[in-house]
Amino acid sequence: MSHWDVLCPGHFFMKEELNLNDLIKLQHKLLPDLIPVIQKRFRILQYIRIMQPIGRRNLSTSVGITERVLRSEVSLLKEQHLINVNASGMSLTDEGLDLLQKLEQPMRELFGLKTMEEQLKEQFNLKEVVVVSGDTDEFSWVKKEIGRATVSCINDLLQANNIVAVTGGSTLAAVAEMMNADSKELMPLFVPARGGLGEDVGNQANTICAKMAERAKGNYRLLHMPDQLSKEAYSTMMEEPYVKEVLNLIRSSSIVVHGIGEAFTMAKRRKTSESNLEKLKEGNAVGEAFGYYFDEEGEVVHRVRTIGLQLEELNGIPYILSVAGGSSKAKAIRSFLKEGHSTILITDEGAAKELIKGI
Repeated sequence: MSHWDVLCPGHFFMKEELNLNDLIKLQHKLLPDLIPVIQKRFRILQYIRIMQPIGRRNLSTSVGITERVLRSEVSLLKEQHLINVNASGMSLTDEGLDLLQKLEQPMRELFGLKTMEEQLKEQFNLKEVVVVSGDTDEFSWVKKEIGRATVSCINDLLQANNIVAVTGGSTLAAVAEMMNADSKELMPLFVPARGGLGEDVGNQANTICAKMAERAKGNYRLLHMPDQLSKEAYSTMMEEPYVKEVLNLIRSSSIVVHGIGEAFTMAKRRKTSESNLEKLKEGNAVGEAFGYYFDEEGEVVHRVRTIGLQLEELNGIPYILSVAGGSSKAKAIRSFLKEGHSTILITDEGAAKELIKGI
């Protein structure tokens, strides 16, 4: 039995004259009832790769299928030498990883992700769009898939001694977790694109910056100060030599990797005053990035005095990677994309579908 038959048992066998994409297209037309089976097994392998080693109960909950159904799926995947099962949990074998990598592009076409990418790329005038399968709002592991896709994009863009500026947030924390060193030993320098928000330390730009540098075998500089300051404190800090030095590095970035937040979620995290909250409501704010709040048309309705990268400074940076997912974030993502500074969008299927509805 071929590995293809693990995903689609008892039907097509692989022929030399058909490549995998052709085979999947035929499968889709003639046996559409098997598509859910393909999707289920593919996502099981995806999740094991992200979380290995992982136990059956955790896997069952994460991919949304019962333990009884999962038991038979695990048994089949083990028989085909695609996964290992031991006391510590399940993990992919080399054969399983190889199969998963070979299936990724055909699966993207099968699930319509390539079509979504082209639609979004054209609509928002972007250089590139990457859509990963799933919805972060439904399955938390999808955020790690977004992280993995972002790391792949960063590694493709990196050149020797590039400066990479990163913001904070849980999505960027997932990017840092998935970061790995490129074999070319490019020694990138990572810098935080802003100060801290007083949030969970693991989600702060400084922490994410340091972790990315460590995993990428690069260097980093930190910005030890709050994200927003009073007018007097802001003026004072901007005269500090170390702050000036780090800000100059940030403005010299070749790549900026940033998240996009929902307006009122970010306002809450910043402990925004009642008067400014009222301003956000009156302006119908839906999204936030770099301390700027946007309405659905991409117009800035409010900005916070922040230490770090400013919106107008993005114009001179070659690659702006906007990284965000979840169907609930679609309005926030659209608001920033309409603003026009993003060059590359990395998102998930849930957000992409909602974004396309608005086209």
